[in-house]
Amino acid sequence: MAANYKNKMIEQEQQKRQRKKEDIKVVLWEWIESIVIAFILAMFIRTFFFQAFKIPSGSMRMTLIEGDRLLVNKLHYGARVPFTQKRLPGFTEPERGDVVVFKFPQDRKKDFIKRLIARGGETVEIKYGDIFIDGERIDDTIIRNIYYYNRGEIGAADQVFEVPDGHYFVLGDNSASSHDSRYWGFVPQEDVVGKAEVIYWPPKRVRFIK
Repeated sequence: MAANYKNKMIEQEQQKRQRKKEDIKVVLWEWIESIVIAFILAMFIRTFFFQAFKIPSGSMRMTLIEGDRLLVNKLHYGARVPFTQKRLPGFTEPERGDVVVFKFPQDRKKDFIKRLIARGGETVEIKYGDIFIDGERIDDTIIRNIYYYNRGEIGAADQVFEVPDGHYFVLGDNSASSHDSRYWGFVPQEDVVGKAEVIYWPPKRVRFIK
């Protein structure tokens, strides 16, 4: 009798340990499943909707300053489908005055952020600190309030040039300290990542980007 009771107790203990192991496996699997789903969802949002960026330099002062963290809306212009040259339909095309993030033409592993000044087919001249498009001074309030310097091969004084079709001419708001289209040329339309919408950090800098 004593031996049977002992064997029964051992069997019950083994069953408890087995159930505990199974419970741990279930909980662990649920955690892994949740992490994987969260990762996939985050990557989906990052690829097709919004992506966070941190401003590393002062080329867009005072619109954006060093350390600003912002969200870029990819859906606005239509997100690019990974591993293809195709884009999803967007709500609108990039417009003059938009602050855009794009792949740097000289190193597409890097993302740059500048203000869109001119589109394909338009002629541009930087004169007296202002921007002239097709011979007319831009009337955009923000652009008009920035003094643009004649610098770089493209942005030299008395230089009038036409933006190639399917490309954009972009400039930094801090014209004196911006490495932009004046130096390296034009941004292909397919390399535009999205529109900078809002600064979300630090708290005192939270605002929509204009």
